Amino acid sequence: MPTAAGHKTTLNSALAAKAAASLALLRQAVDAYGRVVYASSLGAEAMVLTDLIWMHVPGIDIVSIDTGRLPEETLTLLERLERRYQRRIKLYYPDAQAVQSYVREHGINGFYNGLGERISCCQIRKVEPFIRAVAGYGAWVTGVRREQSEQRSAAQPIARDEQSRLPKISPLLDWTQADVWSYIRVHQLYYSPLHDRGYPSIGCAPCTRAIEPGQDHRAGRWWWENPDSRECGLHPRQLTRTTHAAP
Repeated sequence: MPTAAGHKTTLNSALAAKAAASLALLRQAVDAYGRVVYASSLGAEAMVLTDLIWMHVPGIDIVSIDTGRLPEETLTLLERLERRYQRRIKLYYPDAQAVQSYVREHGINGFYNGLGERISCCQIRKVEPFIRAVAGYGAWVTGVRREQSEQRSAAQPIARDEQSRLPKISPLLDWTQADVWSYIRVHQLYYSPLHDRGYPSIGCAPCTRAIEPGQDHRAGRWWWENPDSRECGLHPRQLTRTTHAAP
């Protein structure tokens, strides 16, 4: 499991300002909404947010979804994170009966058969466990960034999430991919070795592949579909801006 070798000992001033703004937003969320949870994807952005939260805003809980189809590298990374920070990431799993019914009807890899089958699989393996994971919290944190996709470019730092009906906090919206990796290098954080093999975005193993140089950041996710449909359901097409600090 790689650890980024750090050459600089501190962040440059621009990135330090972004990190400070991200921490301010996280603390604002705790002040405004009380119990806050970060739903970790265990991708590169997650390494930054895990470090920010567990080192500076430890009152925020961290959860993740084990869909049952994650790459082994992702599970190994999770274990390494828990050892480094001496904290637990609470895992949630799909309903076994729902998975069994889906596989019986569509086959083990039925998500390749059509958009409806793929969305249904994501709903069972990811969205439904996510709804259980954030239940009882006042808000949840995500690692989406504007530059990841055209759809995400319109996201707001605080927005109402229609899936969970909770405020959704996005502290890394204005970070670039270079910012993320600079933070990882400076702090010598663990990250998935799949990133070194051309996987900028990592999800379930059968639905993720490496991308070619110059391709969109999320081109390797559900690559057989139209780009407009390449979301798992956790991030709706339209987000309504939250204009107040608390519900």
